[in-house]
Amino acid sequence: MANLLTMQFCATLRKPGNLNPLRSTSTALTNKRSYSSEDGEYLHKSIVPTMHYQKSLPRLPVPKLEDTIKRYLAAQRPLLDDDQFSTTEKLARDFENGVGEQMHEELVAQDKQNKHTSYISAPWFDMYLSARDSVVLNFNPFMSFNPDPKTEYNNQLVRATNMVASAVRFMKTLRAGLLEPEVFHLNPAKSDTDSFKKLIRWVPSSLSWYGAFMVNAYPLDMSQYFRLFNATRIPKQGKDELFTDPKGRHLLVMRGGNMYVFDVMDRDGNLVKPAEIQAHLKHILSDPTPAAAHPLGLLTSENRNTWARLREKLLATGNGEVLGLVDSALFCLCLDDESMNDHIHISHNMLHGDGTNRWYDKSFSIIMAKCGNAAINFEHSWGDGVAVLRFQNEVFKDSTEKPLVNPGSQPAAVDSASAVRRLQFNLDAELENGVIKAKENFHAAVSKLTIDAMQFMKGGKEQLKKKKLSPDAIAQLAFQMGFLRQYGQTVATYESCSTAAFRHGRTETIRPATIHTQRCAQAFVQQPGKHSVEQLIGMLSECSKYHGQLTKEAAMAQGFDRHLFAMKYLANSKGQALHSLYQDPAYAAINHNILSTSTLTSPAVNLGGFAPVVPDGFGVGYGVHDEWIGCNVSSYPERNVHEFLQCVHKSLEDIFSVLEGKPLS
Repeated sequence: MANLLTMQFCATLRKPGNLNPLRSTSTALTNKRSYSSEDGEYLHKSIVPTMHYQKSLPRLPVPKLEDTIKRYLAAQRPLLDDDQFSTTEKLARDFENGVGEQMHEELVAQDKQNKHTSYISAPWFDMYLSARDSVVLNFNPFMSFNPDPKTEYNNQLVRATNMVASAVRFMKTLRAGLLEPEVFHLNPAKSDTDSFKKLIRWVPSSLSWYGAFMVNAYPLDMSQYFRLFNATRIPKQGKDELFTDPKGRHLLVMRGGNMYVFDVMDRDGNLVKPAEIQAHLKHILSDPTPAAAHPLGLLTSENRNTWARLREKLLATGNGEVLGLVDSALFCLCLDDESMNDHIHISHNMLHGDGTNRWYDKSFSIIMAKCGNAAINFEHSWGDGVAVLRFQNEVFKDSTEKPLVNPGSQPAAVDSASAVRRLQFNLDAELENGVIKAKENFHAAVSKLTIDAMQFMKGGKEQLKKKKLSPDAIAQLAFQMGFLRQYGQTVATYESCSTAAFRHGRTETIRPATIHTQRCAQAFVQQPGKHSVEQLIGMLSECSKYHGQLTKEAAMAQGFDRHLFAMKYLANSKGQALHSLYQDPAYAAINHNILSTSTLTSPAVNLGGFAPVVPDGFGVGYGVHDEWIGCNVSSYPERNVHEFLQCVHKSLEDIFSVLEGKPLS
């Protein structure tokens, strides 16, 4: 589940890191109490109000049942032998012509009664919030920031101060309705201009989407953004809840398992002077308090029912006020005392760490290592990667191009000892034992995870586009080839695709394992001398075209996964018996995603990662850059991630050799 980071909108155009060029703010003035120049409070001031398009976004369509069944069977074909496929096809046809038709009609009727949202929104929230597994590894992904181009600004205190200030400015810009709306521009020369924005802002919100559509611009859903700040997932028995309190003005900071809070906005809602934020963070970094003996953050890594029971115990022992401060904090800043050695170290630390210096339930946390390496780890139930990536891009741009403190800045001469509060919790023996047990469970889980990375430097996006091949299709094909080379199989593969082009859209699944990739992978891996270069290039082209079609369908909410899921959810909610299609081992197998993949390229992001979604799977984070291709892959002991990456590298070498006209050896 943790790999819902991809922003895709059509077959050939991937969403870049940030669609909207920032309208930069001028140098801010400061007053005695706060950083309160009008411009200094905001990242930029959009001509078009942030939520201008939200009312008129098109509704997420429910696909036609016959299309869903056709797509489902096409995705199953490469995974099954003839006998298995025959069985699955019969079950699917029986479903389509019988109970499936009724379930589909019920889903459509329910959708028509809830025009304010999408048919997938409530079931998707429910799926996440009802899951009882730990959010660590199972759900929370990470995205690490690129270093600040100015090396001296990567000092932990300086960078943390600048990122906190930029994050607060982002929040204020968003809440003031001044953040540029998220729009996918297919023809930016027409739509991403001041003249168009000045015109469209006068079009009523109920019609504005159509105005953008006329110039080939697609506004995206921003309904998740409000849960970025002051938000936390609260553990409850059976099903968790999402809590948001926009009144909170304080930041939660963690160091050595100890938790601190201080205000980053004054009573008027202005940003506290950056030099004061710097002073407070310096106070925390130099606090001699020993590391927490029983770091409560570990409890957020527990099974959700266990954590719910222990949280009730925390409340019963008089910790309600401090828990309220944790839950309502703007976000969490984790100051780690460790420096990072390499990409693998960064991935482990930012994905899970040692469990003591994290509050995994916060909507997001900025993790800042001693060396200035930074990342975002986010809780996944409230939303997908779209809002988090936009936030990360804006914070990186603002904090690196317009830093509010510099390496020579002196922290303000303020009384940080009284402004910063270290949170104290009353813990009885049961709670202390709960923390000890959580630590044991945490280490048992993360000790099984292996992460490895690969960079293919012999070609990338530019070369592939010249050959009229989809870069994403070729990356996905390399994973199929790599797995076939390593294990001799084609297996269920998941690639996430955003449906944010629709109101309350979430994600749809692209199914990259196809009859085309299977045929091509077999030709490259198992029959290297059998086909000419021209034939192999023809197969690559077929894979690219079909993957492009699947991507386009998914972005237009025309996949099959969410539709089948929503009908199953509806039947379960009504206590109806499930059709045999849902009991078919092939249905279970295609939802047991051994290759779980997600791509991300952005000027702000160095690398992203997540754990496999099944014990015998790979978690594949990847990016196709102009001249190279990178992968950051995780696995548990049932799979060998090092060998997998060697096989993927070999696959890319073969593909690029063939594209240069060289036959396979």
